[in-house]
Amino acid sequence: MRLDKYLAETAQCTRSEAKTLLSRGRVTVNGAVCKKGDTQLREGDSVAVDGAPLAYQQFVYLMLNKPEGVVSASTDKRDTTVVDLIGDAYPRRELFPAGRLDKTSTGFVLLTDDGGFAHEILAPKRHVSKTYTVVIDTPLTEEMCKGFAEGVTLADGTALSPAEVEALTPDSLTVKVRLRQGVYHQIKRMFGVYGAGVNALHRDAIGGLALDPALAPGQWRELSAEEVTAITTGAGLLFT
Repeated sequence: MRLDKYLAETAQCTRSEAKTLLSRGRVTVNGAVCKKGDTQLREGDSVAVDGAPLAYQQFVYLMLNKPEGVVSASTDKRDTTVVDLIGDAYPRRELFPAGRLDKTSTGFVLLTDDGGFAHEILAPKRHVSKTYTVVIDTPLTEEMCKGFAEGVTLADGTALSPAEVEALTPDSLTVKVRLRQGVYHQIKRMFGVYGAGVNALHRDAIGGLALDPALAPGQWRELSAEEVTAITTGAGLLFT
């Protein structure tokens, strides 16, 4: 990789800003000042700016607690998007949400620039689960539980994969739902088959990784390598 490209991606600066850093002698490669942006870096080379080492990060993985009213998109002409909430923290990255939540829904949204990883966790054959807390307007029934477990057939004839649902409160109005596929407005449409409406929906977990309760609505943080692995393996990293 060229040194100027490496600087742009690791120091989160533009190519012109990287050129300025180089021209001013602020960049070192393996301890020696280097001013040539076209220098080809080799594996194991150490790059530093003003003496501070830079670490190359191929992809970014972020956990975001989506607030109500924000859309799950990279750009939108009318509404604030989940990517807008990240601000200028990653100016050289093309972040996007790996999976969506409705505008009125809240909770865990995964943002990344790793298209391969996003495809992996969204592909139906991988069966990566999504877990939600849902408030419905009529109590959960045995018929709903049985229907979810067998696989709901939607009003348009779409046959869904089996899902799990259980009551969380004595009145059976707050429930936990776990899905292993993603269909447009799936949970709302599933409950709609039984004449139930959804008043609130919050995503708690993706795969084996739960939303960090320390994140207030609108807040985000990077995921560790262990947390990224937990999403795909289901090896639960559930916060308390």
